[in-house]
Amino acid sequence: MTHEPTIYELSQPGRIGANLPSLDVPKADPLPADLLRTELKLPEVSELEVIRHFVRLSQLNYAIDKGFYPLGSCTMKYNPRINEDVARYEGFAGLHPLTDGEGAQGALALMYQLQQWLAEVSGLDSVSLHPAAGAHGEFAGILMIRKYHIDRGEPQRTKILVPNSAHGTNPATVTMAGLSVIELPADDKGDVDIEALKKICEGPERDTIAGMMITVPSTLGLFERGILKIIELVHDAGGLMYMDGANMNALMGVVKPGKLGFDVMHYNLHKTFSTPHGGGGPGSGAVGVNEKLKPFLPAPHVDIIEPGTDDEAPLYGFVTPEKSIGRLKAFHGNFGMHTRAYAYIRAYGGEGLHQVSRHAVLNANYIRVGLSDTYTVPYDRACGHEFVLEGHFEGVDKVHALDISKRLMDYGYHPPTNYFPLIVPEALLIEPTETETKETLDQFITAMKKIAQEAKENPELLLSAPHKTPVSRLDEVRAAKQLVLCCAPLLKDS
Repeated sequence: MTHEPTIYELSQPGRIGANLPSLDVPKADPLPADLLRTELKLPEVSELEVIRHFVRLSQLNYAIDKGFYPLGSCTMKYNPRINEDVARYEGFAGLHPLTDGEGAQGALALMYQLQQWLAEVSGLDSVSLHPAAGAHGEFAGILMIRKYHIDRGEPQRTKILVPNSAHGTNPATVTMAGLSVIELPADDKGDVDIEALKKICEGPERDTIAGMMITVPSTLGLFERGILKIIELVHDAGGLMYMDGANMNALMGVVKPGKLGFDVMHYNLHKTFSTPHGGGGPGSGAVGVNEKLKPFLPAPHVDIIEPGTDDEAPLYGFVTPEKSIGRLKAFHGNFGMHTRAYAYIRAYGGEGLHQVSRHAVLNANYIRVGLSDTYTVPYDRACGHEFVLEGHFEGVDKVHALDISKRLMDYGYHPPTNYFPLIVPEALLIEPTETETKETLDQFITAMKKIAQEAKENPELLLSAPHKTPVSRLDEVRAAKQLVLCCAPLLKDS
């Protein structure tokens, strides 16, 4: 296996990559000898060599700007450049986070308007932009549910119902909040088993139910056909309904979760509203609530503190809700993400957001139908914005979902989500989003069909894939456990 030359290999004694200005302060004494780390073999390279090295590395990365990213459950849609332009306005990007309310009225007005728009999209009453990511929004929602029950004098309500097709963050969130999970099975159609839910909600655990977390559409890409009955059963048992809004890209302008009866939900602004996604963040997991949970919202919360007049705009400021669960993050959430989501909603408008969801659902169903004669689609019914298929073939025992994904990289595509949801064997979860063209979808379908043919005729081709990427197949388990943080050990093994 070959490798790109590194800055360590390019190093030559005496080369300098930085041109520092003359000192404009008194020269300091040298560091004490016992504080110097002479064992560090830092590279000596020119500025041009550094630039070329890192540009070359950046070009090896796969990104949504380079190709199709069918990563199921993550909604890797294109981030319009207008969003980036707005986020870089000097009045936003240059605003210090400690600026007082009087000096930050424009930013506060934007946050307030975004809260209002998100509330409108969901059919809920109020929204907090405080959480920094989807899982953070989940955590805020479950903390509010817990405090709601404690405030009502029902601290024994410590159990959250979670379907077995849920995002892994759901049970993790419940545990972090100090509550416990009751897992719900799916029926043979992929929906929550209503009878199993009914048995719990009407059984001896009834008075311990704090609520239920459910993703709509589910991680199987299916809209729960019994969702109204599910909400009714949980509410009748005294619990609250939490909707994981990770899949809101299928619902905008079509279904309002608050109108269905949900009490709280989070939005992934980095999924549904096109703010950047991946690379560790920053994300934004805004959380919306109905009237009964509004007093428990995280603080600080943006509100109008003095109404406007015909001649003057309202005065915006931060408030702390009466029974707030408190602060969850430094400052006021990831403001740069708020500006991007604001620009996205402003550009599309209500009807545009409706069309986003319609096209996301259309694209997913187009691929599902196009592959249903080649791959096993376990729940072969109209899906939401994503669908799941099984990544294996009868009579080809060696080939697994991972091998299909690795081979897909040779065709120039990022792999879909592998082995999730767990209830589908060899799962491949595919989500095209609304931004991909029919031509792209057709090319992807063709590639997937070719891979299926290769699996039957030449399985070794898949087992040794990828063949055209800068790095061939890695031992991913070993890579996760034995991190190589410096290139020097890697070079010795190459």
